[in-house]
Amino acid sequence: MHPFRAAVETHDLDAIEAMLAEDIVFTSPVVFKPYSGKPFTAAILRAVSEVFTDFRYVREIESEDGRDHALVFVAKVGDREINGCDFLHMNEAGEIDDLMVMVRPLSAAQALAAAMGARFDGITREASAG
Repeated sequence: MHPFRAAVETHDLDAIEAMLAEDIVFTSPVVFKPYSGKPFTAAILRAVSEVFTDFRYVREIESEDGRDHALVFVAKVGDREINGCDFLHMNEAGEIDDLMVMVRPLSAAQALAAAMGARFDGITREASAG
């Protein structure tokens, strides 16, 4: 089991943040432009942990060299079931330097966008304070 998966499943937000590279790039499933940097990515992940309910990983796929991982999940956003995948890339130091999230169906992605949009000012404040 990948350490990121273990930390997410146990809600260990500090452990998740510790795995992120300072220069991480986070690609959101609902925003066109990627976000850069550990403080912003950590703030996003903290907020999404409040938005998703009944979250669980159902499959884990790893590249032969161990630097790329796909973690398939299911969860709920409000009353919408969402299916998604966290794509992780590990740098040479073993930190996550790229995190891309993809989700479906569209109605659940829209619910996620609305829920995260409502938290965006708080995310920005947290990232700026970090």
